[in-house]
Amino acid sequence: MKMIFQQINSLADASFMVRQYFQPKFTAPFHFHYDYELIFIAKSYGKLYAGNRVINFNDGDIYFFGPGLAHCFYNDKAFIDSKQTAHAIVIQFKEDFLGKGFFDCAELVKIKKLLALSKAGIKVNRPDAALQSLFYELVESTGMRSLILLLKLMDELSVQKKSNMSFITSGMQSSFNADDPEKLETVFKYVLENYKNEVRSKKAAALAYMNEAAFCRYFKRRARKTFSQFVNDVRITHATKLLAGRDSSIAGVCFECGFNNLSYFNRQFKSIIGKTPFEYRKEFSE
Repeated sequence: MKMIFQQINSLADASFMVRQYFQPKFTAPFHFHYDYELIFIAKSYGKLYAGNRVINFNDGDIYFFGPGLAHCFYNDKAFIDSKQTAHAIVIQFKEDFLGKGFFDCAELVKIKKLLALSKAGIKVNRPDAALQSLFYELVESTGMRSLILLLKLMDELSVQKKSNMSFITSGMQSSFNADDPEKLETVFKYVLENYKNEVRSKKAAALAYMNEAAFCRYFKRRARKTFSQFVNDVRITHATKLLAGRDSSIAGVCFECGFNNLSYFNRQFKSIIGKTPFEYRKEFSE
């Protein structure tokens, strides 16, 4: 049985790792590790579960995860059905990959702060082409040039405007550890693949090989939210994506996301997002 902890081994001739993935869909399991991870989504869209949050991810997004932040990218069914190829570039490195105290020097104080902030999970909003191109250059580079490019990438990230950066977690992260088996990933997949329909905690518990009461306690202890709250988070996250467009009415968005009561949808949306669906759509369009 696989664990959600993932051990990262460095290449023999490199102090950090750069990988490029081309897949019909992202297949990395829900996991965490003790390395820093930079991810560029060159082509794909779907839902990202990180820490205790669910957010949409899209083409061009850049993420920076600090050590211990559990995460997984799930492609939307629409992306899988489109037969497109998911493309991502991933960079992983240890805190001391350049030696202990390397980032303590005055010239690197902003990068050191960036590393500290990444432990909450960072999303770069609307990264420009120059920032994205550094990932492509890193894939093609080796030796000293690849190290210089990585430092340049981190330097560029460290000077981004605050409006261009958002934090994925809000302080209270999930409590996952290396002994948690794959059962949580099975539950997440069940919700993310079925949130448009009825989702039952009894079914989720069965997938985790637990009775319903024990599963609900276990899930809340690990995810720091109830199972029903997690389901609503996924549904509302998808609703924000639909509301950004004009193809569906608010009632249509409500039912497309798995809610069967408009007033309940409005209450849940405001509770999670902080504004009504109408206010969100209006603000987004403005």
